[in-house]
Amino acid sequence: MHYTYPSPLTTPLDRILPPEPLLLMGAGPVPIPHAVAKANGVVINHLGDTMNEVIAGVKNMARYAFQTSCDKVMGVAGPASAGMEMSVTNLLWPGRSALILVNGTFSERMGAMATAVGADVDYMKFDEPSMVDLAQVQAQLALKQYDVVTLVQGETSCGIYNPNLPEVVKACKDAGALVIVDAVVTLSTMPLLMDEWGIDVCITGGQKGISSIPGVSLIAFSDAAWKVVEARTAIMPHWCLDARKAFNFWGLQQYHYTAPVPGILALYEALRLICEETLQKRFSRHLHSSEALQSGVEAMGLKLFVPKQYRLNSVVAINIPDGIESYQTRKFMTNKFNVEISDAFGLPIFRIGQMGEQCRSANLFKTLYAFGMSLRTQGVDLDVASGMAALEIGLAGDLTDYVP
Repeated sequence: MHYTYPSPLTTPLDRILPPEPLLLMGAGPVPIPHAVAKANGVVINHLGDTMNEVIAGVKNMARYAFQTSCDKVMGVAGPASAGMEMSVTNLLWPGRSALILVNGTFSERMGAMATAVGADVDYMKFDEPSMVDLAQVQAQLALKQYDVVTLVQGETSCGIYNPNLPEVVKACKDAGALVIVDAVVTLSTMPLLMDEWGIDVCITGGQKGISSIPGVSLIAFSDAAWKVVEARTAIMPHWCLDARKAFNFWGLQQYHYTAPVPGILALYEALRLICEETLQKRFSRHLHSSEALQSGVEAMGLKLFVPKQYRLNSVVAINIPDGIESYQTRKFMTNKFNVEISDAFGLPIFRIGQMGEQCRSANLFKTLYAFGMSLRTQGVDLDVASGMAALEIGLAGDLTDYVP
């Protein structure tokens, strides 16, 4: 038989990957614990008693992470954006309206998804860097009735945190809207109380604060949101992201599609480690680590992008010094020090992650030194020694001072 297209020349993966794994200190994915990596190498049947026990455990532990008692907690076979899309497309369709609160790339993405399913969409944009303004939101809610309001707790793209999230959610609920919250970089890194704050749909990705693998996410629906999902008569544009179909697997142990088994097992182990550490200790570790890093960055002579009152501690945004090229700095860090950080979506900032396994002292020392020395090679006058000393002092502080 003649084959028109011959077999291509191939390269083994170990020749493509660096000889030593990069230390991932960007905005995600993040390093994963050994238990998570081990679980990710296991394949079992996606249906049956064993998987049912795993799913029950994932849901129970996820409820703890979300701080909710709701039954409609599900995994999503896809990145956090797939979870975002599930939340938006199940609650919105032609004839329904949404207010999209925007202070960065990912908060705006929810608006694009809402538009794509035919909803009536209004955007309220806040300058970067700035948090959502409660008074402006209340004024808009007084002008128009919305079915859904979307916003982020923390904006990955620019390092902004919305500390007034509980008040914004309350204002939206008082106005009769359901509220979708993106907690992709904040779940398990800082307090989030889904039930107490009245959040209707909350999403997160596996590859950030949870310290699991990319490609498997979590979503939780309140009872009020689920009533809308169940009552929907409009055609659902997605099969995989149809929440009612997904609940056949996640709630009724029935077939939906072949689940990403290794990813679910990895998620189970990641959530188990969160439960063992406890949320309070985990929040303290993240805040302590991030504030120590921020002290080191500033002592070195660099400026942080976001004012402290609404600075996102899980993704720290740092101004790029004048005349410096982000790509060259990050390339030097990778090649010389084997450390990787992130650039941004058109903003003049570097981003260093402080999520999950990134928040370990050895990782911080290596990252800050690599960052400072890489900038010095481009001619930036930095006091790297002072930065390292400030980091050491910050890390030596008593964690009990950081309990939120």
